[in-house]
Amino acid sequence: MAAQVPLLAVRGSDGTSLLCGPPKCEQHSPFHRDSRISRCFTFSRDGTLFTWCNGQSVSVVKCSDGSMVATFDLPKATLLEFSPLNNILVTWQPYTKSQDSPQGEPNLQLWDLQSSQQIKALYQKKVESWCPSWSEDEKICVRSVNNELHFFENNNFNTLANKLHMQKVSDFALSPGSQPSKVAAYVPGSKGAPSFVRLYQYPVLGGVSAALANKSFFKADRVTMQWNKKASAVLVTASTEVDKTGASYYGEQTLHYLAVNGETALVQLPKTGPIYDVAWSPNSAEFCVVYGFMPAKATIFNLKCDPVFDFGTGPRNAAYYSPQGHILVLAGFGNLRGQMEVWDVKKYKQVSKPQAPDATHFSWCPDGEHVVTATCSPRLRVGNGYKIWHYTGSVLHKWDVAAGSELWEVRWQSFPEGSFPERAIMYQAAPSGLGTTQAPTTQAYRPPALRHLPATPSTKLHEDEPPQNMRPGVSGERIMSKTALKNQKKREAKKAAKQEAKSEPEPHSDLVTVSNSQSELSSNDPDTDKKIKNLKKKLKAIEGLKDQQASGKVLEKNQLEKIQKEDQLLKELQALQIGQ
Repeated sequence: MAAQVPLLAVRGSDGTSLLCGPPKCEQHSPFHRDSRISRCFTFSRDGTLFTWCNGQSVSVVKCSDGSMVATFDLPKATLLEFSPLNNILVTWQPYTKSQDSPQGEPNLQLWDLQSSQQIKALYQKKVESWCPSWSEDEKICVRSVNNELHFFENNNFNTLANKLHMQKVSDFALSPGSQPSKVAAYVPGSKGAPSFVRLYQYPVLGGVSAALANKSFFKADRVTMQWNKKASAVLVTASTEVDKTGASYYGEQTLHYLAVNGETALVQLPKTGPIYDVAWSPNSAEFCVVYGFMPAKATIFNLKCDPVFDFGTGPRNAAYYSPQGHILVLAGFGNLRGQMEVWDVKKYKQVSKPQAPDATHFSWCPDGEHVVTATCSPRLRVGNGYKIWHYTGSVLHKWDVAAGSELWEVRWQSFPEGSFPERAIMYQAAPSGLGTTQAPTTQAYRPPALRHLPATPSTKLHEDEPPQNMRPGVSGERIMSKTALKNQKKREAKKAAKQEAKSEPEPHSDLVTVSNSQSELSSNDPDTDKKIKNLKKKLKAIEGLKDQQASGKVLEKNQLEKIQKEDQLLKELQALQIGQ
């Protein structure tokens, strides 16, 4: 039996085509390239079917041999989706009104793929949450209608089987996996009341008492809800459009955790700033968060919301787990320079550090060995094209669009879970005729007038934080923790001070020191002595707060403000001591 090779669908101004994935990276011969401009395309969940709209009709074909399954006269369709078992094709087109139809025509349509007959036509004005959500066995389907969640059973859309009514419910997320199905429902806050998310298990719906878990919070204009694969917990990223403190252009975000056993928590993030991305590991036991003002931090948390591993700081705003969950890619796309960090998440060891400048798209191949990056229009209208990589940083295939053409979308063929087993991770770059694009080491800029002089230590705007393992009781780690590094520096400084004291008497220093062994100098002014004593007390408290911060403890806002005043207090103390 030949090894399975995922297909890559490519859509642009030159039409729609299917490409065989690596190692061949050539056109999929059973599929005849459609040169007409395509509005949209998608694969079925198991990858056996492919559908696209070319501005004249919607076609559905088998991926294996390219044979036609169904055709629908829907020239304006802009969104397409299959039901999990490929029984239904869902199509959506923009909602419009006309003189002949002042109420508008139904723009959300459900089609039976076996008979090519329409099952149901519905109104769906907004593109958000446009597609109904099915359980994997298609026994339950749910969609949001006028502040209610409507449930249908066994694809019977003429009879409403159940509904969840909560005032102003605006979003939901149906759990993946087998029965029993669970649903997370979000209700935004109003008039001083907090927003909240509740988890329910179908068919027991409605009320706080029926909820599996309930989490309320303020500062939420919208939320993003993500279930893990085992449907045991959901992560809720709450966002506001505007940060009233003025600290962030991106608004304000908080991350909340809800489990079906009733446990809830606010995920404490050690660095302030936006939450760029949240990703569940396929093992459902941990998740990665990319957050904080640049350079951003990335941290893996367990189901107790305790940090497990911190990747330090870097230019990143996205996290992507491989389908098997053994590799994690941290990347900085958009307004960043496209640096990718590939990590072995079992050993917490970096595999490679390739760079894909101007990339607007990244996705893992189902085999867990390859990825694709692409520069697509309209995000960027120049330099359009895509690259297929091995995770070790080797470029295996590259395609650039011709002048005057555009690339709009690329997408991997889907496969059922378990189709590709996990393979041992390689640390040596895979062979490739196109080579690798490892991120080059950069040096600080030096003006021409100073380049002939010896280099001096540069002052960084941001202090880079190294990766650290945060599991308690871990010894002999390859990466030294921040606390261990600080303690090591203290020991080395003490040792150097002792050796210096033995060699020669210590001269008098005018520098201000704050320690218990410092000799207390008394002035003739009792008020001055009192001020000096108070200043030393405050500085000692700041030292304690800095030690707590270094050990990983999240400080309160007032504690951080105290640390920021350290330089000011030292200057005041120095001025008082000089005046004695």
